[in-house]
Order: sequence, then C-alpha cells, then structure tokens
Amino acid sequence: MSKKNDTPILSQRCSFCGKSSRQVMRLFSGYKAFICDECVELCYDLIQTSPGFEEPSLIKDLPTPMEIKNLLDQYVIGQEIAKKTVAVAVYNHYKRINSHLSSSSSSTEKLQKKDDVELEKSNILLIGPTGTGKTLIARSLAKLLKVPFTIADATVLTEAGYVGEDVENILVRLYQASNFNQHKTERGIIYIDELDKIARKDGNPSITRDVSGEGVQQGLLKILEGTIANIPPKGGRKHPEQSFVHINTNNILFICGGAFNGLDKIIARRIGKKTVGFEAEKTFVSEKSEEIFEHVMPVDLITYGLIPELVGRLPVTAPLQALDEKALLNILTEPKNALTKQYAKLLELEGIKLRFEPKALKAAVKIAQERKTGARALRSIFEKAMLDIMYEIPSTPDIAEVIITEKTITKGSKPKTIVKAKKNKKAS
Repeated sequence: MSKKNDTPILSQRCSFCGKSSRQVMRLFSGYKAFICDECVELCYDLIQTSPGFEEPSLIKDLPTPMEIKNLLDQYVIGQEIAKKTVAVAVYNHYKRINSHLSSSSSSTEKLQKKDDVELEKSNILLIGPTGTGKTLIARSLAKLLKVPFTIADATVLTEAGYVGEDVENILVRLYQASNFNQHKTERGIIYIDELDKIARKDGNPSITRDVSGEGVQQGLLKILEGTIANIPPKGGRKHPEQSFVHINTNNILFICGGAFNGLDKIIARRIGKKTVGFEAEKTFVSEKSEEIFEHVMPVDLITYGLIPELVGRLPVTAPLQALDEKALLNILTEPKNALTKQYAKLLELEGIKLRFEPKALKAAVKIAQERKTGARALRSIFEKAMLDIMYEIPSTPDIAEVIITEKTITKGSKPKTIVKAKKNKKAS
C-alpha cells in the first residue's frame, strides 16, 4: 500500500511558481510535486495560443477558374464579369501558394532559383452598389476552398493608439476562425467591407489627423502586401505581458468591397462622358451607369480618396452591376440559399407545404427596387410578411399547405391555407 503525500499543508508550494497554498485558490498535488490553479490556467493559455507543429500542406484538388465560377453561379445571380475575374484571381493566388510549397520542399530548389519567377499576391477589390453580392462572393469562395474566412467592417477600424478597433484585430478574427491554427490562418480569406467609407474627403493628403480614414488606409498597407504581424490571440489591445502569435500575411487573400457612391461620375468625367449639361441625354445613353464601373482605373480610385499605395495593393478590380427585376426574381428562387427555399424548408420541418404565387414574388421585387438596397431588401420584405405565419404555424397542426399571395406581401394580409381535413378546399 503506497503512502500518501505527507507534506504539511502549510508548507506545500507550487512546484512551478513557488507560491504557497495560502497565496492561491487551489493547489493540486501529484507525485512529489504540486501545481496551483494559476499555473494550470497559464499552461492552458500557452497550449491554446502556441502555433501548431504541423507543416503547411498543399491545397489538394484546387478547382479550376471555371469550376470556381460554376460554384459561384449556385449562390450569386448575374455578375458574370465579377465572378470570372474573382475566379481567375483566386485560382492564381492558391496556385501560387502550392507552387511555393512544392518548390521549397523540392530537392532541386537550388537549380530552380536561377530561372524561378517570383509570383506576387493579387488582392481583389469589388466595386458595386449595395446588395449586389460582394460579401456573398467572398463567403462562397471560402466555403468552396474550405479555408478560414472572416469579415471586417472598415468603418469601425481606427489607427493604432486610438479608441476603436486596431487593423491587426482583423487577423485575430481570422486566427480564431481557423480554430487557432497558424498555418490555416496564413492561407485564409479576409473580406473588408465598406472600404469606400475610409476614403479621404477629397483626393488630397490630409493635413490634420484622420484616424478613421487615411490613418486606417496606412494601417492596412502592410498586412495587405505581406508582413509578419504579432497579434494577441484573444484580441483586444496589446499589452507587454501578453504572449503573441506571429502571423505571416503574405499568403492571406484580402478581398475588399465598397459601393463607392459617386465614383461613376469621376469615371465619366475622365472618359469624357458628361452626366450633366446640354448633351447629357445623348452621352448618358451611350455609357450606362450600370456598366461604367467596368472602366474604372487606379487614378479614379485615387481621385475618390484612396491613397495610391493602397490602390497599388489591390491590383484586381471586379465591378458588380445593380440588379434588375429579372435578377431579383431569380435570386428569390434559383440559388441554393434562396429565400423561398429557406422558408419552404422551415415549414417542411413542421410538415407543411409552402407555395409562393408568382404575383407575390413580383410584388416583393417591386418593393425592393423602390428601396434601392438590392437583394438585402428582399430579406427584410419577407421577414415582415412571414412573421405572423412563422409565429402561428407551430400552434396550428391542422394546416397542410400555405400559399403566399400578392396581398400578403403588399398589405400584410393573411395567406391562403389548406387544412389537412379539407385538402381540396381553400380558406382565407
């Protein structure tokens, strides 16, 4: 029979930090050793925040640009030029990563260095009206490639040292999204929304401090191009006593997006297309505002208020067009995540069939066009129209089918229902 630890309680000390039992809340005993609750917590933090030991591996089964676009077609309606541009840029980006990993592990690396061409990272800038699918494109790409993904709002970022959110906190979010895996973080995708909101008010450098505009642009430069950033794994402001994780942003793909209201006028002015004046009607017809973003040049973005260094780090520009009536109708029915399919699935779980009349869908599209917020308006319209239905349905088990009518969308009237006992009769 083995003897128990017979060390007096008062003389028991943590074998790691040396604190006595009186100085800590708990003291755990082991074989001729003790450890306090504080050291246990510290060791746990070190395990969680320390970089993984696995070597970065190649991205297997990298889809071709055509395959990437085909997947985007399942979620994003229209925007053919934007989807092709993004598909090529993303394919080249991850092909570049695979090429670097394979060449660095090759035994003939020294021979390759003589003829090797250095491939630079190509970050992407999505330009288009709100609700056209910018965020959806970035999210769908991350889902296809199975890489960590995070969204950041440029409007909440401030220059380091000021109240707000540091630029490097974007990397903290991606690190957390990768389940604290350093290697996965370094090949993830970051989408920075509302980039146009941090533009300078005019195209000239600011004399006074601009902590949420030009200052943020300056802060984004290094992580966009590629640098080793020291980030606090749990977020928040940096403190000297914190342990940091070193994240190399050279292989992180940054996709930036913004509506850039007023940029169309800058482009039109540059290419000689006047939107006001004596011949305004003639010139405007030949250059539709929906297509004018296809002619955007770096000089237009600089005139808008982005600093030249930031524009240079976003070499791939993908324009998105405003959604017309046909596109909005297709968004309601065709994509995998279409609103009508989502609501139908929710009611199907209750054993009820849901059907939308064509006039109801057209009415929702008409309201969305009046609100001028693109596809985002559709969700708010249907959330309001379906609120009472989703509230009452679980308490009415006798209903077999629900039919959404035009008046349900426009006036908030109750939908038509078919009762299980009377499946052949409709009741309002």
